[in-house]
Amino acid sequence: MTFAIWAAFAGASAILLVIPGPTILLVVSYALGGGLRAALPAATGVALGDLTAMTLSMLGLGALLAASATLFTALKWLGAAYLVWLGVKLWRAGGRLEAPPRSGAPALRMAAHAWLVTALNPKSLTFFIAFLPQFLDPQGDLLIQMAIFEATFVTLAFLNALGYALLAARARGLFARAESLRLFNRIGGSLLVGASLATARSAP
Repeated sequence: MTFAIWAAFAGASAILLVIPGPTILLVVSYALGGGLRAALPAATGVALGDLTAMTLSMLGLGALLAASATLFTALKWLGAAYLVWLGVKLWRAGGRLEAPPRSGAPALRMAAHAWLVTALNPKSLTFFIAFLPQFLDPQGDLLIQMAIFEATFVTLAFLNALGYALLAARARGLFARAESLRLFNRIGGSLLVGASLATARSAP
């Protein structure tokens, strides 16, 4: 693997990651609620979710999902249901912020939520198995190449999520008014539910 190929992979990954999706929306909502204390656990959950999805793809689950409509559909609906639950919870939050985490438990819950939203997306599994081969050199050591690409993507995913979280934490003052926060929560909740519908409608 040459540096040019690695740089192309890193650049393409960065572009894909910077486009906000349901995972980033969840990270932003946590950062608005918990401030800077929520940034690290939320970003960590995103990185672990991408690590899980990439590892499963490399182990062949992505190919299995692409071949098995039943397994793809089951995982798809599981992920969609979880997004709906998060969206409804955010909508019902109204015009209030959650208190910043004061112990390990809330931080662990935020990380777990971000991990589940990222890892339970079957599109991530099939995406990675279609995305990675474009940069692999069949003449080289595939295991080493995949390890490098996985480490690169997970690092970029963590930095991207952390950046969004830090920006959201700094913007908490803009949502000091209950009306503004209520609007954000309802828009965010609606987008999460919409993302779940899009996930549910994706073809196996």
